[in-house]
Amino acid sequence: MKCRNTLGFRGTGSRRRQNMGKIAITWKRSGIGHARTQRRTIASLGLRRLNQTVEHEDTPSIRGMVEKVRHLVTVSDAPNEKEK
Repeated sequence: MKCRNTLGFRGTGSRRRQNMGKIAITWKRSGIGHARTQRRTIASLGLRRLNQTVEHEDTPSIRGMVEKVRHLVTVSDAPNEKEK
């Protein structure tokens, strides 16, 4: 049997982690009237109020959370900070 990690790919995935960018997630629509799990997902993303923007690493788990509440948030690439 072939060994696979939780992402379904062979190997450690360290090369993917080095090149991951950041994404900016903005909460645009209220969670009122939506499922409790969607409201909890919004909170898990670190969003507390409407029009708030947070930055997260662009990982499969974060992408899955964003996909679950895609009708409530907008996603864009985070601006790159220049390293000194």
